[in-house]
Amino acid sequence: MVTKPDTIGARIRYWRMRRGGMTQAVLAGLAGVTQSYISQVESGRKTIDRRSTLVALAAALQVTVADLLGQGTEPGDPARESAAECVPAIWSALIEIEDGERRPSTYTAERLAAEIARADQLRNSCNYPAMARLLPVLLLEAAAVGGTTLVQVAYQAATCLRNLGYRHLALNAARLSGTVAEAAEDPAWIAASRFAYAQSLPIESAPVAARAADRSLTELQADAGDERVRQMLGQLHLSAALTSAVSGRLDVTRDHLAEAAREAATLGDPVDGAGFNGCGFGPTNVGLWEMSIAAEQGESGRVIELSRTVRPQVLAASIRQQSYWLDLGRALADGGRRDAEALAAFVQAERAAPIPFAINPLARDAVVTLAQRAQRRAIPDELRLLAGRIGINLAA
Repeated sequence: MVTKPDTIGARIRYWRMRRGGMTQAVLAGLAGVTQSYISQVESGRKTIDRRSTLVALAAALQVTVADLLGQGTEPGDPARESAAECVPAIWSALIEIEDGERRPSTYTAERLAAEIARADQLRNSCNYPAMARLLPVLLLEAAAVGGTTLVQVAYQAATCLRNLGYRHLALNAARLSGTVAEAAEDPAWIAASRFAYAQSLPIESAPVAARAADRSLTELQADAGDERVRQMLGQLHLSAALTSAVSGRLDVTRDHLAEAAREAATLGDPVDGAGFNGCGFGPTNVGLWEMSIAAEQGESGRVIELSRTVRPQVLAASIRQQSYWLDLGRALADGGRRDAEALAAFVQAERAAPIPFAINPLARDAVVTLAQRAQRRAIPDELRLLAGRIGINLAA
């Protein structure tokens, strides 16, 4: 028997009941899905594979997508709780810097550079709790120096906070990064900060994120002679492609993907697997974003087809490898006929980046769904072990 955690489906049912006992049929009508779909999601027999569906359900229930995902509020996960202890200090540092205060530096230039490099290593390995512990002091030390040093650390903070579910603070950090980059007149870091901003916006703001990316692409095109700028423009095309897909603007999605692919073909994959700012822009990253966009469009077959041509191991950031295996696993799990292959993909995703996998609500729901389908037979040991590692209790 499966002991269900607090899943997305359970939260949907909770908020539906809070809305005067709204029926599944009414919710389905408001969100543009079927009553059968709502029933399967609430019972854990089906996962939500599309961001646009989450947006529609949240709007119908008059809550945020973060409310449905439990982001920033989930108790009991050691990684999240460890990071949460540091968030108030990160927030305080951001407020102090935004208010114009600057403390004298206590780090040598060499130590500051080493700490920034350490934070980047933690970012590449997706160790966001350890990264969060560095950030309060690192932000203040970077602020004492200013310029692109502060831009880079604020970008790191935006990435860390976003992946931990604190998008409102990630936006603050991204805006700080952008303001300082503009003052430093560094086009590559301006582009990077614009990408951080687009990524930090909540899912509900997908149209805003797409328009922001479009503006940045237009404004920064004159600086495309700089390869660093070209890499970040490529990332902005990918961001705009995905957010346009969430908004249902598939023609715009195709245009941005085509531009990203064209740019990637001329640049190639970064030799070090990272490229400027560790974003890893190139043909491999384009393929990974294509997989995510196909998943957003509900094209599981297309995700599987694309997976055969993408080699995520050429990129340094483990979050990109996790993205590959998670998208593939969810595509394989669609329909319930390839659950063994889906489980193998989820195990690979968890091995690539254990912390983000454990705190990713969509990943957790996918594992629960596999377990729900396995109830009538012995739950595979590998599934039980994977569930245990991410805090899901599957009773014997």
